[in-house]
Amino acid sequence: MCWYKCYLSVFEKSPDEAPNEIFLEIKDNISKLQNEHPVASIIVIAYNEEQRLLGCLWSLSRMKCSYPIEIIGVNNNSSDRTAEIYERTGVRYYNEDKKSPGHARNRGLIEANGKYILCIDADTLYPETYAQTMIEELEKQGTAAIFATWSFIPDKNYPRYKMAGYEFLRNLHLSMLSVNSPERAVRGLAFAHLTEPAKQIGYRTNIRRGEDGAMAYELKNYGKVRFVKSKRARVITSTATLKSDGSISKALFLRLIQAVRGIRKYFVKTKGKLEDQPSNLIDKK
Repeated sequence: MCWYKCYLSVFEKSPDEAPNEIFLEIKDNISKLQNEHPVASIIVIAYNEEQRLLGCLWSLSRMKCSYPIEIIGVNNNSSDRTAEIYERTGVRYYNEDKKSPGHARNRGLIEANGKYILCIDADTLYPETYAQTMIEELEKQGTAAIFATWSFIPDKNYPRYKMAGYEFLRNLHLSMLSVNSPERAVRGLAFAHLTEPAKQIGYRTNIRRGEDGAMAYELKNYGKVRFVKSKRARVITSTATLKSDGSISKALFLRLIQAVRGIRKYFVKTKGKLEDQPSNLIDKK
């Protein structure tokens, strides 16, 4: 996974530490990628991501894709320098004042011109083969949405050898879910889908997390939701979600407990209206 190492020079760091040459390179690369008639719209959503957005955009700017694409940014009511980074890198972006991933993704949908949407999270880095691989998968007949897997950026507290074991078990979990309930395996950092049905459905905005899985669930009415296991589409992201659980061992333990408690979902297809945990609702009224 050494493809991402150069991006770490600006990832999780102040934009003031980044040489101006990097901003200019990203701006030049993105201007060459932008197409007025894209097949796919790459939508980057960001909320207070001044320390990680630059690395994300740098990786996107180096995409090697034979399909015409566009890259669009959404600034989700950030109070830091997120908007400034979009401006300095020449990314066409829009401000969404209503705060939530659902509102941000919906704004991206409104502005998108492509047949397909590639969802991008600002705290994630993408290999140059990502867009090409995901679009090729979306082009397969009967496909409504796809999702890929991800790795975590290693550090001294989360070394690569420990992460490898965790990711192996996580991918096994995702593979099992994808058979009957693929929407449960979807994560927005590596999710792509048809544009027009998604515009009709709209991302849910009343939940704190899971808007991506909810969209995938509704898109099953328009075609298959498939798991893309190719390394060419494997992204790498920060360990922020793991760190909230403590050590890698504790994170693994908590997820194993969740898997055991919800073992039924591996064997039974999700049907009917999705039920929300009260703690996940933004508006509980």
